[in-house]
Amino acid sequence: MPAAKRTRLAPSRRSPRSRVKTTRLRVDLGDRSYPIVIGHDTLDDAGPAIAKATGAKRVALITVRPVGRRYAARLTSSLRAAGVAVTKIEVPDGDATKNLAQLGKLYDAFLEAGLDRSSAVVALGGGVVGDLAGFAAASYLRGIPFVQVPTTVLAMVDASIGGKTAVNLKQGKNLVGAFHQPRLVWIDTALLESLPARERAAGMAEVVKAGAIWDARLFKRLERDIEAALALDPKVLIPILKRACAIKAEVVSEDEREAGVRTYLNFGHTLGHAIEKHLRYRKMLHGEAVAIGMVFAARRSEELGFAPEGTRARIEALLERAGLPTQLPSFPRRAYLSGLEVDKKKTDRRIRFVVLRRIGQADTVPLTPVEVYPAGR
Repeated sequence: MPAAKRTRLAPSRRSPRSRVKTTRLRVDLGDRSYPIVIGHDTLDDAGPAIAKATGAKRVALITVRPVGRRYAARLTSSLRAAGVAVTKIEVPDGDATKNLAQLGKLYDAFLEAGLDRSSAVVALGGGVVGDLAGFAAASYLRGIPFVQVPTTVLAMVDASIGGKTAVNLKQGKNLVGAFHQPRLVWIDTALLESLPARERAAGMAEVVKAGAIWDARLFKRLERDIEAALALDPKVLIPILKRACAIKAEVVSEDEREAGVRTYLNFGHTLGHAIEKHLRYRKMLHGEAVAIGMVFAARRSEELGFAPEGTRARIEALLERAGLPTQLPSFPRRAYLSGLEVDKKKTDRRIRFVVLRRIGQADTVPLTPVEVYPAGR
C-alpha cells in the first residue's frame, strides 16, 4: 500500500483511552530554544509538529534500514499529511558509518532531492544517524534546520539533545563536527519495543551517567528500578527518561559550547572513546564502552582523592545489573594512551578528565594521558 494512503491512526493499535499524554521539556537557548516532546506511541503525530518547528515543505528523512523498515512509512505518512514532501535516505548501520565519505554521499543525495535552505533534515534512528544527519544539516548550504526522532535509549536521553553533531576520523571519534541545535526532539518510547535488549542496556549507561554526575536521586531510583526500566514499563521508564532528558537540557542551556559544566557529560567517555578507537568502532556498542569508562573514572576519582570509597562499587554494581561490561579490555597500555592522545577535550596537552566528588556531583581535573592511565593498570 503506498505510504500516502496509509490510515493515520489505527484504532486496533491505539485508542484515545489508551494513549499516554505527551510531556514537554525545553532546551533554553534564547532564539535557538527548542522543545523535547516525550510520549508513548506518538509517531503518527510527529509530522505536523515537525512541519511547524521547521517551516519546511521538503525534508530528507535519514535512517538505517532496520529502523526504516519498521517506522519510516508511518513518519513519512504523517509528514505528507502535514503537506511536507519526503525523500527517504538510508545509510549503513554502525558507528563506522560516521565518516567523511558517507557525509559526502548525503550531500549528493540532498542535491538530487532538491533540498534548499527552506528544506529540513529529519534523523530517524540512534545516535549514529543523529550525529551524521545533524552534521550534514549543519554544513549543507551553510546550515539548514533539522529534527531528531530518536529510536534508541541512548539517543533519546543524550545524543539527540544539545546540538553536538560530528563524524569520526581514523585517528579518533567525533573529531570533525559542529554545534547545530535541532528545532525539535520528538521522543516516542514505543519505538524502543523493537530495540534489542543489548542496545537498551547500552543506552541505559547514559542514564546512569546522568544520575552519577548531576542527580543522586535519579541514581537511587535507578538502583531501585533498573530492571523495570529495561523491561520498558512505561510507568517507570517515562519518568526516568524525562529526568535524564531534563538533566541534559539543563546542562546544555547553561553551557552550550562545552566551556564549563557540559564537560561533565563526558564522564566515562574519555577512556570509552579510547576503547572504541582501538576496536575501530566495531564489536562494542558506545554505551558499553562508556560503562567501562565510568567504572574506570570512578576508580580514578577515588584514587585521586576526589570521591569517597564505595563510589566505584555503586556504579559498577548498577551497570552490571543492567547487563553492561565493567572490566577494562586487555589492550596494551600503549593502545589506551594512543586513544587518549587524540581526546578532543585536551587543552595544552592535558585532558579535562571528569571525576566524581560523590554520586550526583562531578568535577574536572587537568591530567596528562599518562596521569589518566598510569602504569600498572
